[in-house]
Amino acid sequence: MSELPEKQLRRLQKILSDVETSVAAANELLLSLTGDDGKLIGVPTTVMPASEVSGVVIEGVFNGKEMVGPDGKLHGMSPNYASKSKLVEGDILKLTVDEETGKLIYKQIGPVPRKQVIGTVVRHDGTTYIEANGKEYRVLLASVTYFGLTPGDQVSIIIPADNPDATWAAVDTLM
Repeated sequence: MSELPEKQLRRLQKILSDVETSVAAANELLLSLTGDDGKLIGVPTTVMPASEVSGVVIEGVFNGKEMVGPDGKLHGMSPNYASKSKLVEGDILKLTVDEETGKLIYKQIGPVPRKQVIGTVVRHDGTTYIEANGKEYRVLLASVTYFGLTPGDQVSIIIPADNPDATWAAVDTLM
């Protein structure tokens, strides 16, 4: 048996790693969709044909800045997309990696319950925060620049309704 050249071996290791990540994501999703008896819970029975899916698919949770995959790996995303989509800490995302082009395509597939609160823009240590209800929330720089936020501005922000430990918020509107 001949040895594979090192480049092919590295590629094979990467493919196997990607498959392991996808299987872990699939198992996590399956557990969230099935009860103890293995039957689907409130999920339509039609699914997209495999021929229409291109690339590796990873599901994860938005942490306020990035997507955290099922293996704990951080997947960077466009802050403009996160800001424009008003993603909230805890939202479930799907990342499709096009194997031909390497393009990353994110889609929100499971928004968490949200609530809107009004807060005031503050800045210290070079970072912009929104102070609301006695707590400071971090916001993406893309939101700060898009809305032109300056200290003292009043803004409406979106935060997770069921996560009192959330540290990130999405800017909804400048008041």
